[in-house]
Amino acid sequence: MPSIGSVSYLNATPLVDGFEHDPTVRIDFDVPSNLLGGLLNRTTDIALIPVIDYQTAHQELCIVPSGGIGSDGETLTVRVFSRAPISEIRQVAVDGDSRTSVALLQVIFHDVYGTSLELSPLAKTALPNHLPEDVDAVLLIGDKVVSSAPRLPIQLDLGEAWKDLTGMPFVFATWMARTGTDLGDLPRKLTRRRKMNQGRIAEIAAAHATDAGWPLDLAIQYLGTLLRYDLGQRELKAISMFWERCRDLGIITGLRPLVIHDREHTRDR
Repeated sequence: MPSIGSVSYLNATPLVDGFEHDPTVRIDFDVPSNLLGGLLNRTTDIALIPVIDYQTAHQELCIVPSGGIGSDGETLTVRVFSRAPISEIRQVAVDGDSRTSVALLQVIFHDVYGTSLELSPLAKTALPNHLPEDVDAVLLIGDKVVSSAPRLPIQLDLGEAWKDLTGMPFVFATWMARTGTDLGDLPRKLTRRRKMNQGRIAEIAAAHATDAGWPLDLAIQYLGTLLRYDLGQRELKAISMFWERCRDLGIITGLRPLVIHDREHTRDR
């Protein structure tokens, strides 16, 4: 049975809601940083992978353009919380659930503020609503930004900062597969599910917001207005731009070419 690996956050629900009732596929949920292992270990056939992992994985991957998670400005849920002015931040405790967000943090602070940050992992046992005493700021992603973020007045949304810097959208994660994998009808299923769910945002938010710790009205705005799920040429260009900046700053050591899964198998007919 074909298997799908998906992010366990609210932001992925418009891409996958309904698959739990589809007897022809299996879907597994995890935090973004863990999904790559399942894909490389062949536990899953296709997964919603942070875009930086395309460049750092020990196997070559391809992007399946059936959708992704991105924004064209504010994300709301990829955010720096600080006790110091943004331009004075030097030390950041980072939420390791998404390596893409950590890389974006470094790009933004280098290109906008001329700062090379000292990063430390945010302990899994740390309460995200308490800023560690030995850092200036914390980077949080996902539902915890809404449910348990630090109560600090100085904040920076990294999607908004990228838009201000480049004029481009930002893509945090896309569907990916191992290069050469026969995905059969799975890409088309994902495309159809995304298109179907884009007309069900209020229903999807109502089904998932409470469990994820979100107020319903904010969840509807987040899923229906702030986030973007299509993966077109502009989004692919933004991904390549981000990879190039990561290479230039030494965040990644090389630059693999962008490989797109056969579009004929992705199209919704």
